[in-house]
Amino acid sequence: MDASIIERLKKEIESFAQGTEAAEVGVVVKVGDGIVEIEGLENASMAEMVRFDESSVSDVKSAVAREGELFGVILNLEEDNVKAIILGDSSRIREGMLVKRTETLLSIPVGEAMIGRIVDPLGVPIDGKGPIQADKTSPIEREAYGVIDRAHVDTPMHTGIKAIDSLIPIGRGQRELIIGDRGTGKTTVAIDAILNQLNEPEETRPLCIYVAIGQKESKVARIASMLAERGAMAYTAIVSAPASSPAAFQFLAPYAGVTIGEYFMDNGKDVLVVYDDLSKQAVAYRQLSLLLRRPPGREAYPGDIFYLHSRLLERAAKLSKEKGGGSLTALPIIETQEGDISAYIPTNVISITDGQMFLEADLFNKGTRPAINVGISVSRVGSDAQTKAMKKVSGRIKLDLAQFRELEAFMQFSQDLDAETKAQIDSGRRLSAILNQNKNTPIPFERQVVVMYATTNRFFDRFPPEKMGEVEERFLAFLDREGKSILESIRSEKALSEKTESDLKAALERFVSTLG
Repeated sequence: MDASIIERLKKEIESFAQGTEAAEVGVVVKVGDGIVEIEGLENASMAEMVRFDESSVSDVKSAVAREGELFGVILNLEEDNVKAIILGDSSRIREGMLVKRTETLLSIPVGEAMIGRIVDPLGVPIDGKGPIQADKTSPIEREAYGVIDRAHVDTPMHTGIKAIDSLIPIGRGQRELIIGDRGTGKTTVAIDAILNQLNEPEETRPLCIYVAIGQKESKVARIASMLAERGAMAYTAIVSAPASSPAAFQFLAPYAGVTIGEYFMDNGKDVLVVYDDLSKQAVAYRQLSLLLRRPPGREAYPGDIFYLHSRLLERAAKLSKEKGGGSLTALPIIETQEGDISAYIPTNVISITDGQMFLEADLFNKGTRPAINVGISVSRVGSDAQTKAMKKVSGRIKLDLAQFRELEAFMQFSQDLDAETKAQIDSGRRLSAILNQNKNTPIPFERQVVVMYATTNRFFDRFPPEKMGEVEERFLAFLDREGKSILESIRSEKALSEKTESDLKAALERFVSTLG
């Protein structure tokens, strides 16, 4: 820069600073690809917001219509300068523009007003329903609760999906990974879990937050429309950073979602947060990191990519009674390539979470819905996150199903089977068929219990596997007519008492006899 420009900048810095120290004001020296390099700001902090002064550059005054203040977030603190990501339209930034510290970490609005709304990662509404009158603002980065502040995870987070609630139960406060190739139904599982909260009592119903990262805007609009039609938007908020948004927004979106959820957890409520999906967030973070000149490592990701997801998912918790007893359950989604769960990002997130549901393309192509591979899917909370009723009826299902899948593979090489093996295969096919479920049709847990009881106690053995869906439907309709007290008893007691079990057996015998 020549002497006259430097002199002008010095005068504008003095004017812009308005009595603050020069260390609180900097100058843009380089801008490109959503990243800005700033000289000065010696006292700046990591993740601090900075404000750009567009009036300090003459060509911006004439060429760009002001659209509100423009901010950035500092991500690199270097010896001679700082680097920040731009939160908004980077075309508005020019070299020589002045930048001022705000002395606040990046924060977003939180509170009851966020429920039912669709917002961007900065908490700005994008649903056309007007501004949000939020209760307060909260920094999107914060330290997770320590072990002392947490309680044992022992309350079910029912998903309404038989295969999950019986085999891979999720507890309130747990982190359960949904992993699989593209197009295997990962988003469907998460959305069904949100829809199923309609089946929970209103006083204990979790609030839900769906974070869409790098998704098509049409997909997010379709999900929002479906949730609204079913009445689920009454307890759901959506944070959207679509594929068309800057990488900075896709990087920040999950932190915005968990921050909105933490407000309710801190107030003693239960929250379910879905991150769809963290693979796309990792790609956005890699893009930003490489532009920030951070050294790449394994599979070209920077070394702190593990910390990116661990500091997000550690914020899921079941709080102790002293802290209000709220909980935040996380359902992160990771997309694999050709089922490779040993790749860098999948192994990272598997090691952070409390279990995973692996959705397999081969099972999906065979018509299994949801296409969960029970052999390598696991919940590390396990039966602690089940009601007594579900625990009683689902004890051996996972083992039986895993054995059946192995036998089914063996069958391809042998046609001559002994009677015992053939019976085991028929039983496995029946069990697989009963666990099949159409999308967006979550089932209340008490109805799951009676169906699983009938199947595991061989009341349905006389029916062929391909008829199991029809038999289940007719049995539940039969109970609605003649066994409502059984369903109500299981729902209220969350257990299968001797009397209820006796009544259920009698109802099953009557039902089977009506079918001839």
